[in-house]
Parts: sequence; C-alpha cells; structure tokens
Amino acid sequence: MTTTIHVFIFCSLAVVFAAGKVSIEADRPWLRVRLLRTAVLECCFRTNQDSIRTAWIKEDSASGPNPVVVSDTVTAGHKIYRGLTCGTLKLTQARLSDGGLYRCLLNTSDVMTHGTYLQVYEPLKKIINLSEKTKNNILMAEGLLLFLCVFLPSVALLFKGLNLEECCAIYDQIDHSETAVGPYQDVFNNVEEIQLENP
Repeated sequence: MTTTIHVFIFCSLAVVFAAGKVSIEADRPWLRVRLLRTAVLECCFRTNQDSIRTAWIKEDSASGPNPVVVSDTVTAGHKIYRGLTCGTLKLTQARLSDGGLYRCLLNTSDVMTHGTYLQVYEPLKKIINLSEKTKNNILMAEGLLLFLCVFLPSVALLFKGLNLEECCAIYDQIDHSETAVGPYQDVFNNVEEIQLENP
C-alpha cells in the first residue's frame, strides 16, 4: 500500500516538474484564409523534453471545445526550429465550418496555448464577368457622355449670350422708353416757365 502511495506521489511530482520546464510562446492571434485554401496553424513552446506532444482543441461558440479530428484534409504534426517545439495543424481545404479558436493542449499537463482564431471567408462572386478591355471601353464611353453633358449646354448658353439681334432689340426697347412720358416730370425741360424774382 505504501509503495502505491510513493509511486503516485513520485508521478505527481514528475508531472509538476515536467510542466515547470515548459514555457509557452505567444500564438498568432488570428488567421484569415479563403474558402478551400490551405490553413496552417502553429502552437510553439520551449522545453528540454522530447516526450511533450500536443493535441489540438477547437473552441466554437455553438458547440464549445472539441478535439480536432485528423483526416485526409486535416493533418497534425510537430517541428523543431531555433529551440522551439511547435505543434502544427494543416487544413488543406478549409471550409466555412472550420472557423473558430484553435488551441494546443500539451500532453504532459493541462496547459493550453493562447490559441489562434481561424476565419474562413468566401470571396464575392462577380455578377457580370467582364474582361479588362470591355471595362476600359465602358469607362471611355462614360467619360465621353459626361463630356457631352457638360459641353453641349455650355455651348448653347454661350451662343444664346452672344446673340446680337436679341441684344439690339433689347437696346432699342431701352432707347424708346426714354422718349415715352413717364409719371415724373423733368424739371429741366420746363426751365423757361420758372420765373426768378429780382432783388
């Protein structure tokens, strides 16, 4: 009985000691990939042990945390570079349902990495698929129509303003109106009627 207790305490201390030798590196906060493209996620940590492996957990707002299932399009692996051990998760044909927060769970303890949020987006589809030459022709036609819409009214207003016959007719109306008798009497036309008193 005492041997079992000693083994249990020794294993517990070994797990705590192993966990103390692991330092987690900051994960990439988010990754955005196009639909059906490849997404590669990494979780890195420093350790002096070779036995530490990672298991990937996907946290979704709808279903909560779930282990990632490896398949033909989802592969998990490890790589070591510059003193870092990194767990990798590769999704070769990312789907919209693959979006969520991915975190690594280290097998020696309950330590989890900070995680990377994967966003899978679908590009907007073109309603009308036009070539570059057709687009340029449409832009040229729009520019020509805009020029005509500005130029033609301007020319019409300019010719209307320079119409000399209308100007002369208006001038004649002004000249004839001076000879007409108005409501006011001109004082200077009746100078002889004014008589001044002699001192």
